[in-house]
Amino acid sequence: MAGIRVKPEVKQNMSDVAQLLHIDERLLASANETAKNDELFCPGYVMNKHSDGVIETLSELFRFIGTCKKISPADNWLKEERIYSAQAAEVEIKNITAVFPFVTCRQIGFSVLGKPLYELKAGANTARKKVHMNASFHANEWITTSVALRWFKEYCTALCENNTVFGYSALDIFSRTSLSFVPLVNPDGVDLVLYGCEALSEKSKCLSALNEHRPDFREWKANINGVDLNKHFPAHWDIERQRKPKAPSYRDFPGTAPLTEPEAAAMHRLITEQPPDRLIALHTQGEEIYWGYMGIEPEGSSQVVREFEALSEHRYQGVRDIDSHAGFRDWFIQHYGKEGYTIELGKGKNPLPFHMFADIYKATEGILWRSLIF
Repeated sequence: MAGIRVKPEVKQNMSDVAQLLHIDERLLASANETAKNDELFCPGYVMNKHSDGVIETLSELFRFIGTCKKISPADNWLKEERIYSAQAAEVEIKNITAVFPFVTCRQIGFSVLGKPLYELKAGANTARKKVHMNASFHANEWITTSVALRWFKEYCTALCENNTVFGYSALDIFSRTSLSFVPLVNPDGVDLVLYGCEALSEKSKCLSALNEHRPDFREWKANINGVDLNKHFPAHWDIERQRKPKAPSYRDFPGTAPLTEPEAAAMHRLITEQPPDRLIALHTQGEEIYWGYMGIEPEGSSQVVREFEALSEHRYQGVRDIDSHAGFRDWFIQHYGKEGYTIELGKGKNPLPFHMFADIYKATEGILWRSLIF
């Protein structure tokens, strides 16, 4: 990500720069925290061309910005409904950090096949609360990545526009809550569901056997090693080990021990290094919100889930307890005693058909906004 080259004096009064860019000064400051003295990042703008030389005055900056595209809430890029492979998600992440330089990105690990796992972060350094959000733990639930990335782009745009959405000021959220977002936990599995195993010649026979020789991989939930990443955490894992498949499979195998798979280990490390106050895991099946675990969950979770239900116009229903263990959210609640929510988007057979996207997004977006409010 490269900023505009400017004379350092241009940045002496960032309030004037913010006014010129039609952006809140706090957001501009956040976007430029890592900028060099002669570099300026401009949130919400697509730099279609580089300026000739160094911009020396605010007037020159004004003229240059006039040649650039400003992202608006009606922009097609924000509204697009898109299926994300691992490569497409990586390109999208680069676009997001270029247009919204207050968003930071880092690799938190790699998949079995060496694909990077990315964490995006947005929030002021002084934010007192932390929320973690993730999507596509399960391979054939890839629509969760589409929903989460669409919402994240709209959140970033609302920040640049200083908008209020669902009754919440985007900038107030940014100042109070830091968001950690992993849009694609299981890239190998998602690509397997989308494209099959032809490109994995050395693994194709093994994968076909694990898939019970089905003609496609639509029902594949696991990572590429045949381990269910959401039954792979140290929260009564031994219970799942006893009642689930005993060998690698397209679904439900909890592994030979917790956290042996690199994707799960990366997510475990992310949380233990920076424990959030609230965790949101996006899955699909049932339009339910799981919010309890063995009575350990905080008392306030019941009120939050009621608000989630209302924001979905009661499409999604809260479920306190289910007979399931070893999940990412299970472990988080057990280990930290903090709020954790698994939001099951949509109904039907996985993978949910993509024509359901608009309906799912409408039911979900208010919940994602509310998840950042304390």
